[in-house]
Amino acid sequence: MTRENNLVREHERLDELHRNGYFIIQDPKRFCFGMDAVLLSGFAKAKKGERALDLGTGTGIIPILMEAKTEGEDFTALEIQPESADMARRSVLYNHLEEKIKIVTGDIKDASSLFGASSFDIITTNPPYMIGEHGLSSASEAKAIARHEVLCTLEDILRESAKLLRPGGRFYMVHRPFRLAEIMSRMVEYKIEPKRMQLVYPYVDKEPNMVLIEGLRGGKSRLTVEKPLIVYKEPGVYNDEIYDIYGY
Repeated sequence: MTRENNLVREHERLDELHRNGYFIIQDPKRFCFGMDAVLLSGFAKAKKGERALDLGTGTGIIPILMEAKTEGEDFTALEIQPESADMARRSVLYNHLEEKIKIVTGDIKDASSLFGASSFDIITTNPPYMIGEHGLSSASEAKAIARHEVLCTLEDILRESAKLLRPGGRFYMVHRPFRLAEIMSRMVEYKIEPKRMQLVYPYVDKEPNMVLIEGLRGGKSRLTVEKPLIVYKEPGVYNDEIYDIYGY
């Protein structure tokens, strides 16, 4: 049995990421990454020499895709659930990325204490979208934590990000449009000025169901709204832009 096969447990699966020959280890019974994480990895930018932190990384999808797509120097990822963090670490080892990606088990609420102030150029996050009991409660604890603000809130994320980012550092988040007013006001409150926004629509004639946002720590007030991102041409057929983001 190869070193790679030793990293995948019996109840887990190995999913191809269509980038640099990378794969990710996932447990179908837990929370698996979705399109929102992939779209965020395409929306976020990491330049040469920059250091990035992903808050609430789950199984590590965003840092692995960001390492493949950008010239960032190194990527750190924080995850509170030990089982998810363990899967993320094994995916990093599977792809031989241990020199570029570090997975840390810990709480977002303690992130600035763990890493220190002004220690990152970029923060990415795909946080829980639902407040408390909004939406249906998930059957498993792992899924509930990923989808609902059980262990951290939007305010926790923005408060810690404001401390963690260097002045002029960038914040990238995917969220739901129904919370956009709260997101914008909280970002401004924590001096992470919204600079760029893109709404994601499932179909051209439907309401948006995701929003991608870039903020600048200490930035001046000026927001660019990018053209909408339409996911499907028709059921089961992505628009070309989505295929490009996925790397198909």
